[in-house]
Amino acid sequence: MDFFRLLPEGCVSDILSFTSPKDAVISSAISRGFNSAAESDLLWEKFLPEDYEDIISRYVSPRVCSSKKELYFSLCDSPVLMDGGKLSFSLDKKTGKKCFMISARELAISWGVDTPWYWEWTSHPDSRFPEVAHLHTVCWLDIRGTIGTQMLSKRTNYVVHLVFKLAEEHHGLEIAYAYVRFVNRVSDKEAEERASTLSLVGKRRPYVKCPQKRVDGWMEIELGNFINDIGDDEDVQARLMEIKHLHGKGGLTVQGIEFRPE
Repeated sequence: MDFFRLLPEGCVSDILSFTSPKDAVISSAISRGFNSAAESDLLWEKFLPEDYEDIISRYVSPRVCSSKKELYFSLCDSPVLMDGGKLSFSLDKKTGKKCFMISARELAISWGVDTPWYWEWTSHPDSRFPEVAHLHTVCWLDIRGTIGTQMLSKRTNYVVHLVFKLAEEHHGLEIAYAYVRFVNRVSDKEAEERASTLSLVGKRRPYVKCPQKRVDGWMEIELGNFINDIGDDEDVQARLMEIKHLHGKGGLTVQGIEFRPE
């Protein structure tokens, strides 16, 4: 006998709310007593971020969903632009944790403003943002992205990636350096001393991070990670740089920097 069918829907929803979105979907397939509760707005609203209504109010284009469950999975499967296209927002499907990508336009890129012979701002058919940054040539490569921790999910390990593509004629990108720091806790100098080494072109060697192909066709490379504990009102910054060897670098197209649960 399926005893869960004897419980009020609200009670079953409360039980399922202590699990995960993935568990809720599986439970509905195992027990008929879970079916109705597993579809209820009461349950799926608990899986949505506490500030989801504020996030919805900042969408660039409204998205209409018939239920909280539909809203949840739409945010997992299709990131939305917000804050005038400066950010994209999505949810991690398994946990419901918040993911943000900062658009290239919102990054601090050295020599990236009004210098089209160095960095060109252009559209890209595969980008979720209106513009991407394409590097023609620089000697000083320095890209920073900053986000407030209060925007992120609390008690969550985050990993930060640069999302990019390489032109066939790229050059000078074999080695770069990266770090993630809490702006008010760690200085630039301290962070630079512990920066990790990476290769945007995937030149494998010991202790060098290499890029991975994403399902959306872009490449990503890890810049670092951090723990967002209670979401204090402070900034965390991710940085990619190659300012040690002043040779020419080019052929890099940047879509943004993504902060997502590890």
